[in-house]
Amino acid sequence: MAEADTTEIAAAAKKYWSAEGYTPGGVIREVDYASQSGGLDPMFEGIKIVDCDTHITEAPDLFTSRAPAKYKDKVPFVKLDTDGVERWYVGDRNFGSMGGNVIRADKNKLLGRLAFPKLEQAHPGGHIIKDRLEAMDDMGIWAQIAFQNSGVTQAGSLMTLGDNDLAVSIVQMYNDASVDIQKDSGNRIFNMAHLPFWDKAELIKEARRAIDMGLKGFVLPDTPERVGVPSFLDDYWTPFLELCESTGTPLNFHLNAAIDPNTLTWEGFAFEQTLSVVATMFSIGNAATLGNWIVSGRLDQFPKLKIGLIESGAGWVPFAVEALEHQFDEMLPRFSKTLQRRPWEYFHDHFLCSFWFEKVAPKLLLETIGVDNVMFETDFPHPTSLYPGVQKHLVDVLGGHTPEVRKKVLQDNPNKMYQLGL
Repeated sequence: MAEADTTEIAAAAKKYWSAEGYTPGGVIREVDYASQSGGLDPMFEGIKIVDCDTHITEAPDLFTSRAPAKYKDKVPFVKLDTDGVERWYVGDRNFGSMGGNVIRADKNKLLGRLAFPKLEQAHPGGHIIKDRLEAMDDMGIWAQIAFQNSGVTQAGSLMTLGDNDLAVSIVQMYNDASVDIQKDSGNRIFNMAHLPFWDKAELIKEARRAIDMGLKGFVLPDTPERVGVPSFLDDYWTPFLELCESTGTPLNFHLNAAIDPNTLTWEGFAFEQTLSVVATMFSIGNAATLGNWIVSGRLDQFPKLKIGLIESGAGWVPFAVEALEHQFDEMLPRFSKTLQRRPWEYFHDHFLCSFWFEKVAPKLLLETIGVDNVMFETDFPHPTSLYPGVQKHLVDVLGGHTPEVRKKVLQDNPNKMYQLGL
């Protein structure tokens, strides 16, 4: 990869969370925690609610505590910068923030910012499993599908280290930590595995290892070609997709990283104005991920492959699939004999989406989207997280459905998707 390319990749990785999101400001929302955190509502008795999108903040010693002697001084570590913000570093290189942590230690919530400057200011459940389990019990959540919080394991950063063995080892340490989290939580928290997908041999090796260790899914970028890796159309990915299909291991595309919504907002906006539009467009951007897979032909090659569209909502799905139905007729006449199914069939056979704050989608669109294709999430402890009134929201949006539908959305769909054994 050319030096210009690696510099651009590193810069993009460094901007994983905007530095402005940690500057003084924002507003604290006072939370009446006791009245909103009474555990499972009677409406959902007998249901083990699975929250299919949360974030585990990488512990500051995650890598240093696991590194072999030869890498002790080379793995990521947390440093307090001169601006008072804690960030990940590798050597003297800034690897970005510790992610989004807006639930304060006293259980109130920070609005208008991405996180508190220091991890100690945030809710300990962001990274301490005992405290996370207590928060889950308070929210009436039995299990959580969890994703990374920082960008420390981003391929764009790791590929520029100039040491592939070190880069692969960092991914392995993350996955080892994820196994420990799963075990320490009593199989209630399931971190999605990361992969050194820039190295084909190591990709397959680590994917196999992660599955053998009991990890339940993979998180990947929707356009790997942005970091110089072939697209999912290429045979580069075929052995990996075969492995995922044969083991029932799902792929997860968390938001859409192929677009930069910052380029879509008006100049002159304050940080909070930009952030609100950017967050919305990141979610809707997963329509591109959905469309790419549907028109690719890959889903005919792998008819049992499962794909999660995570932290992107559900309400946009009917329009996106309906638009693709129209485009199949108007734009794809040459592919009419090579694509074996229609967009709604592809969606129902392969994809699951998730809602959190939405009301319209879970109340009115479940049948349209497909009751087998929708899951629930909280996005804890991120800025847009549904917190703390989880049960109140679920009663509101699912109360009009049958107990069977509620159980499907809250337990059975994610249980089947991630093979949780509930």
